[in-house]
Amino acid sequence: MAEIYLKQLAHSYLPHPQAPSDYALKQIDLTWEDGKAYALLGSSGCGKSTLLNIISGLLHPSQGQVLFDGQDVTQLPTEQRQIAQVFQFPVVYDTMTVYDNLAFPLRNRKVDEATIKTRVQEIAQLLEMSGDLKKKAQGLTADAKQKISLGRGLIRQDVAAILFDEPLTVIDPHLKWLLRMQLKALHQKSQRTMIYVTHDQTEALTFADQVVVMYDGYVVQMGTPQALFERPAHTFVGYFIGSPGMNVLPVQVAGRQVSFHDQTLYLPQSYTPAPNTSLALGIRPEFLSLHREPTFNSIPVTIQRIEDIGRHKIVRTAFQDLIINVIVPDQVAVSPEYTYLSFDAAHIHLYANDWLITAEDTL
Repeated sequence: MAEIYLKQLAHSYLPHPQAPSDYALKQIDLTWEDGKAYALLGSSGCGKSTLLNIISGLLHPSQGQVLFDGQDVTQLPTEQRQIAQVFQFPVVYDTMTVYDNLAFPLRNRKVDEATIKTRVQEIAQLLEMSGDLKKKAQGLTADAKQKISLGRGLIRQDVAAILFDEPLTVIDPHLKWLLRMQLKALHQKSQRTMIYVTHDQTEALTFADQVVVMYDGYVVQMGTPQALFERPAHTFVGYFIGSPGMNVLPVQVAGRQVSFHDQTLYLPQSYTPAPNTSLALGIRPEFLSLHREPTFNSIPVTIQRIEDIGRHKIVRTAFQDLIINVIVPDQVAVSPEYTYLSFDAAHIHLYANDWLITAEDTL
């Protein structure tokens, strides 16, 4: 196991990068604590896999350092970093049995056969493949092959960290949920440092102790799933996490008043925004409510449609040219006659140029 520290790290695939847009990874200073489970979350092309490959040694950064427990490993090859990595698509030997595929990383390190047998049986049981150990990998389904690939990454006990690069992409939904729970249980048992790359917020939030959210090559927030939900540090975090995500509305701010179009809302605190900033109000659909009559901190809206998904309803409302999503508990009545939308002021966030601001920041 290891603490991994990325120090002033940046990377460009261009030979002579000049502008920030030339970098796939902008400058990152980040510590992954020893023994914790992390998810690296973001949309396609944000730099997740690039960052993971730098940690593993498959890619050398344009600038900065990678340190394991304080030791600079930036120039060390992958095999000298004691890293196990599981890729998006299965890496298996079709002509080998499931047993031999799982045993391969240990045999390659001259581990004795008795220890190999014990570890293979443990991992096969974890993956529910004990009955498949004598089968050739060639005849197995794609999800079974990915389970073998997962097992090969998990079987070593001497690794500093285990890196997962979207490992459940080809797995069917039910098995995906099961494997995610098994990986979480394995982490709790082994306490190894694990970093799990995904674009799926459900995978990230159920697997990780801490979620690292990336956007356009930047790490925009790192925190617990609860912190990311309750206090997004960037509008992308609010939008990307949640279903539907946070509503983001362009506004003007003066003291305790927020205005957009011809409407005014009131805040618990007073703000004095810096000049020449683009301001937005962020509020999650869970903290909005619909009423038949005007209430405090409400605006008039038109209900466009109501989507009943069982445990709650998603109501799509329109205010002039803005679409505002509302989550209504299943037991609460709602109909097109509910034409006033109330904002819970305690859960309103303000953003300047997409970054969260507080009253203290703007004084």
